[in-house]
Amino acid sequence: MHLDENTQNRGGQGQVLSPETYRDSIGTMEQSGKRKWVFPKKPQGKYTNYRTIVAYILLAVYLAVPFIKINGNPFILLNIIDGEFFIFGQPFYPQDFFLLTLGAIVGLVCIIIFTIAFGRIFCGWICPQTIFLESVFRKIEFAIEGDRNRQMKLDRQEWNAEKIWKKSLKWSIFFILSLIFTHFMMMTIVGYEKVFQTIAEGPFVHPTNFIVIILFTIAFYFVFAWFREQVCTLVCPYGRLQGVLIDKETINVFYDFNRGENRAKWRKGEDRKAAGKGDCIDCFQCVVVCPTGIDIRDGQQLECVNCTACIDACDEVMLKVGLPEGLIRYASEKEIETQQPTKFTGRMKAFVVLLISLQLFLGFLLYNRGDLEAKFIKPAGSTFFVRDGLITNIYNYTFLNKSNDKRILTVKVIKPAHGEIIYSGSSRISIEKDKITKGTISISFPEKEMNLSKQNITIGVYDLKGNLIDSYETYFEGPFKLQF
Repeated sequence: MHLDENTQNRGGQGQVLSPETYRDSIGTMEQSGKRKWVFPKKPQGKYTNYRTIVAYILLAVYLAVPFIKINGNPFILLNIIDGEFFIFGQPFYPQDFFLLTLGAIVGLVCIIIFTIAFGRIFCGWICPQTIFLESVFRKIEFAIEGDRNRQMKLDRQEWNAEKIWKKSLKWSIFFILSLIFTHFMMMTIVGYEKVFQTIAEGPFVHPTNFIVIILFTIAFYFVFAWFREQVCTLVCPYGRLQGVLIDKETINVFYDFNRGENRAKWRKGEDRKAAGKGDCIDCFQCVVVCPTGIDIRDGQQLECVNCTACIDACDEVMLKVGLPEGLIRYASEKEIETQQPTKFTGRMKAFVVLLISLQLFLGFLLYNRGDLEAKFIKPAGSTFFVRDGLITNIYNYTFLNKSNDKRILTVKVIKPAHGEIIYSGSSRISIEKDKITKGTISISFPEKEMNLSKQNITIGVYDLKGNLIDSYETYFEGPFKLQF
C-alpha cells in the first residue's frame, strides 16, 4: 500500500485503500499462478495461549467422545451405513430424520447469526481445520524444522542429509497422526468396538473397512501436510459466506487505521505525532505470523480466519517500542471509524435472544419426540372375517423403543371403545431398550356396531401402570351395509 493521490479517507482519517490488486488475488499464490508457500512465524502471546488451551480441550473431547457411554449408549454415534444415530446418548432412528435435519438447519442458522454478530471467531478458535493444523501439525513442524527463517532456509537448500532426515521425520509423524485421527473419526461413525475388531482381525477379514480407513488417512494427511490454508482460502464455503454476512457492526480482527497511519519505521526518541506518523512502525510482524499469508492492514479480507496471531505479534511490538497495545484488535469497523468503543447493541441482544430461542425450540422437539413409536398396519391382501357376531381384522404391529429402559406394554382400542384385542402370544409385550419388536394382533368389534365398510379406529399402547405411551390411527374393515 502506498500514500498517493488514490488514497481514500474513512471516518475523516487516513486508512490507505490502495488501488493495487491485492483483493483480486490470493495471498498464497504468485502472479504466475504458482502456489506461494506460507511459512508463518511461531506466534506467542495472550490470545495464542488462550487458543491453545481451547484447542487442547477440544482435542481431548475428540479423543474421549468415542469411549463415553450414557445408559449403555454411545455419547456420539453417526452410523450412516446402518442407520444408527446417538446424540448425547439418545438414540435417533430413520423415523427421526426430520429432527436431525431440523437440527442441522438450526445449527446453520445459529452459525449465520453468530457470524453476523461476531465474525469468524469460529474459524480461529473452534474449527477442526484450525485446531488440527495450528495446534498439532504446525507445532510438530516447529519442533522439527524450527521457526519461520529456519523453515525457509531448509526449503531452499538442496536435498542433503539434514533435509532428508527432517522432512522424512516430519512426514512420517504426520502420517501416523493422520492414521490415529482417522481411527478416532471412524469410532464416532461405527463405534470403537467395531474399529478395534477391524484392527484385531486384520485387513483380509475386513477389506472394505481397511480401504476406507486408508483413503481417509491419505485425505487427512494431504490436507494437513500439503493443502493446509488452501482449505480456508479456496474450499471452505463458510469463508465465502463471510463476505455477505458481515457488516460495519460485526466484530472481527481489525487494524486501527486511524491510529496506525501514516505508517513509518521506528526511530528511538522520535515524536511520531509531531512528525505526522502513525503508531504502525511497518515491522511486518503481523504479516509474517499470518497462517493464510495476508496483510491485515489491507482491511477485512475473506482469507482472514480471525486466528489472533497478528494481534499478539502487534501487541508484542507495541510493548517493545512503548506504544499502546490494541493497534490490531477485536473490534467492529464502525468502532475503528468512529473511535467509539463497541457496545452490546440492541441488534446483538436480539441475536442472542434468537440464538437461545432456536436452541430451546430444538431442545423442546427432542424432549417431546416420545419414548415409543407404534404402528399397526393391516397385512397386504388381508380382509375381515365374521364369526359369532364379531367382525375381526388382523394387524401387524411394530414397536420402536426409543427410551433407555426395557418396556412392558399392553394394547387397547381407544376409539370405538368396544374393541377386543386378541394377541398371538402374551398380552404383555416386552421390548428392550433401543430395540424394535414386531408381532400380530387381532381386533374384533360387535357386528352391530360396525355401520361402515371402512371405519377409522384408534389403538393405544400402554405401560403396566396404565399410562398411554403412544397411539396410532388406522382403519377397520367390515361388510358393506346399505344405508336407508
